[in-house]
Amino acid sequence: MDYSGTVVIVARPGSEWAESLEALSERYAYRVLPVGSPAEALTAMSSIHVDLAVAEDRQGETVGLDFLTRLRVSHPDIMRVYVAPAPASVSYQALSKAAIYQFLLTPLDPAQLGLVVERALEARELHRRHRILSREFKISGALMFGERRDPVLRPESHQFEKLVYASEKMAEMCDLARQAAATELPILIQGETGTGKELLARAIHYNSPRRSSPLLVQNCGGMPDELLQSELFGHKRGAFTGAISDRLGLFRAADAGTVFLDEISDVSPSFQVSLLRFLQEGEVKPLGADKVIHCNVRIIAASNKPLQDLVVQGKFRQDLYFRLKGFEFEVPPLRDRPEDIGPLAEFFAAKHADAMGRKVLGITANTLEKLALCSFPGNVRELENEIRRMVALTKDGEYITTRNMAPSLLATASARKQGDGLTGFVPEGTTLKDQVESLEKQIVGRALIRNHWNQSRTAAELGLSRVGLANKIKRYSLNENG
Repeated sequence: MDYSGTVVIVARPGSEWAESLEALSERYAYRVLPVGSPAEALTAMSSIHVDLAVAEDRQGETVGLDFLTRLRVSHPDIMRVYVAPAPASVSYQALSKAAIYQFLLTPLDPAQLGLVVERALEARELHRRHRILSREFKISGALMFGERRDPVLRPESHQFEKLVYASEKMAEMCDLARQAAATELPILIQGETGTGKELLARAIHYNSPRRSSPLLVQNCGGMPDELLQSELFGHKRGAFTGAISDRLGLFRAADAGTVFLDEISDVSPSFQVSLLRFLQEGEVKPLGADKVIHCNVRIIAASNKPLQDLVVQGKFRQDLYFRLKGFEFEVPPLRDRPEDIGPLAEFFAAKHADAMGRKVLGITANTLEKLALCSFPGNVRELENEIRRMVALTKDGEYITTRNMAPSLLATASARKQGDGLTGFVPEGTTLKDQVESLEKQIVGRALIRNHWNQSRTAAELGLSRVGLANKIKRYSLNENG
């Protein structure tokens, strides 16, 4: 059976064995990402899912081995292969400390190298499946704090680099994103704050033909035009007050790569003109320069506000909007895909348990059920922060339980479990007017709890204005303390 995966190579340019591995990857299912230093490797690992790291050292060096040793702590699930020149001068203790899967000596035979990579990826996948099965079929034998400890058996979740999902909505979006990655068209990603727009942008870049070139990120929110122009297009010394030296600019620095522009909806009308010119012609003119420079950069833009609405309101250029949306993605909020909460919670629990050095057995079924009942207005970012806090409160060798959940989330889950349909609700009062008002009070109150008292979100959910919702809160004497 073939096992796919991503291999990061830490080797100097021109290494024959590294080039052989890249050539072999074209015939097999795995993907190779060459980098020039451990720092570049760690940057890549923060954005993409990596299964195997291969590090090289020249005679008398230990940089690659030191990197693999650090990787054992920071990324314990990644398989590690070490390459060094013959004759070997590395001690057994050093190799054991790094928990090396295979130690290879140069010169390497391409067939041998390809076989080692295949077996390492196979072992990585088998270890992963073993952990899943061990967790799913673990028998607790008793109840803990009055709740079930057995994990919920669910279909295996999926990953698109660092994006974890099980829902059909996310699966369809990620399938299209994989196809879009292979093209050169610009990408527009829209969605609420915290849904994972930057993770999707990074996944697209690292699955594109530009993956070996830089991905540079610029947040456009709240930046004055002159500063944003300098950051992206660069400037010449003396172009403005404080410009004490030349600046290359992100577009030129990312030549042949990708630039991710976050919060693109916040740029001014005048800067929109400059950006449109770049998208049309690929021209960069640094501030204070006389010459125009051409750059080959792919743009991925993101916005937490619907750009189409801003176009209608006259706040965003329609021609720029159409230029940006070569492919357009809408990342759904977490409340619209509750089936993703369980896989995400387990992913974050494993991630932060490793980071904190905790041995957490898993998340109890009851806790996962309660988490799935929460709306998480802060989306995936809020869920990750909650899981990180819960991991910190969990002792070694224990499950994460509802005892570790924030009281506000428990209250939200309890309210939702009672039923949004107000099952068993008995209206108060004798007149029709009084009974209708008591029903309205319950509906508004529960909507506020679901949305953690975020009045803008609650008003939108109920189809009310902010003023209308505020009037109902005042009328029914509702407050966050119940």
